[in-house]
Amino acid sequence: MSLRVYNTLNGRKEPFEPIEPGKVGMYVCGVTVYDYCHVGHARANIVFDIIYRYLRYAGYEVNYVRNYTDVDDKIIARANERGIDSQELAEQFIRAFDEDMAALGLDLPSCQPKATEHMAEIIAIVEKLIERGIAYPSGGDVYFSVEQFPDYLKLSGRNLEEMQAGARIAPGELKRNPMDFALWKAAKPGEPSWDSPWGAGRPGWHIECSAMSMKYLGESFDIHGGGKDLIFPHHENEIAQSEGATGKPFVKYWLHNGFVNVNQEKMSKSLGNFFTIRDILKTYDSEILRFFILSAHYRSPIDFSDQNLDEATSGLERIYEALEAAAQAVEGCPESTEPCPEADAFKARFAEAMDDDFNTALALGHIFDAVRTMNRLIAEKKFRKKASLVTEVRALHAAVMQVGDALGLFGSDPAAWLEKQRLIALDKLGISVAEVQEQIERRVQARADKDFALSDQIRDELDARGVILLDGPQGTNWKVK
Repeated sequence: MSLRVYNTLNGRKEPFEPIEPGKVGMYVCGVTVYDYCHVGHARANIVFDIIYRYLRYAGYEVNYVRNYTDVDDKIIARANERGIDSQELAEQFIRAFDEDMAALGLDLPSCQPKATEHMAEIIAIVEKLIERGIAYPSGGDVYFSVEQFPDYLKLSGRNLEEMQAGARIAPGELKRNPMDFALWKAAKPGEPSWDSPWGAGRPGWHIECSAMSMKYLGESFDIHGGGKDLIFPHHENEIAQSEGATGKPFVKYWLHNGFVNVNQEKMSKSLGNFFTIRDILKTYDSEILRFFILSAHYRSPIDFSDQNLDEATSGLERIYEALEAAAQAVEGCPESTEPCPEADAFKARFAEAMDDDFNTALALGHIFDAVRTMNRLIAEKKFRKKASLVTEVRALHAAVMQVGDALGLFGSDPAAWLEKQRLIALDKLGISVAEVQEQIERRVQARADKDFALSDQIRDELDARGVILLDGPQGTNWKVK
């Protein structure tokens, strides 16, 4: 099955056929840099990082552009609160964003433009819209006239007449229609501004993305992404001003990720359920957060909670345990050049899932199937003497690692990653490694003394506290429930 994507513009899945065969231009709306990023930003950026990775895995050459909005009302207001220059604040939070994305293990986009560095391109689009009669200057502002663009609201499917009936023109705005939106805003005292044909001012929010996306990807490109909250007005207005200026289709496929709920409630600062990426990574490994986000389809809402993150931790642990066991099981065994149909079939199932609108939840299910197969084969008697089993485990291990790279997973050393999680889990339980080892030594001595009642008592006490003892040929190990 070839790749199919859900296109918000048409409300259905469509075959993915890029404008230029073999090459993909993708633009994703970045953040407005006035604060630290939250879990909603984490989801959006991880989702499009996975799409970026998978497109390359599938053989496409991808030009991925993600912008910074570094001039905006929110930035100016926050800078004024702190008594600093707005660009100083913006640069501070650009650095913070970059640090957060690196901590999440995201691949760098091809290009990360800033709005403030593209004033010439922004002004040129506004001038073109005025020339075509689709925009008008008014008191130093410039507004887009929605009534002059017949396809307005084609992305969101809203009704313009109904929206106009309930809209009002705010005090200080000089627009003709309450639905018209600002392309350029006249300068106010104390605000950053740039010279323009309409006087000093700064761009509206929407126009910057049209200018940057078209500069780096052309007047028409393949994919535009972002959260569902951007469909209206941001993406709707991007379409209007871009197609109004060029007369060409702006974007072929519009992709939008779903919302993040927190404990089944919408995430909101007012509800006090608002978590920054930095808060989350103090407690959970970044790969766990990625695994959690992958566990749901990108268009579906996802419920963020400690319980769901703990479940993601357990799932990822099972895979890392299997990868470690498989690597150890085949170590020193002769290499084979024989093909492995089972590994090829697994990769085909993975691709089929991802080709169905990037269905990562189903793709993870196939990975778990491969892991269970590896565990079953390793458990067979005299495994290392059966060349066909060794070949299959080695090939499945390599295949899981390969598809994991396409998802941004399994890049850590399994033993080190698992040990880190054990220590984190112990810390949450309020137990030290030294205490666990001390109890294991007591139990070993009790068993040597044939005091099996005490041995069982120690095991049960640790189990009640969340630590499971694992007896094996090499002695007793432990893990956290």
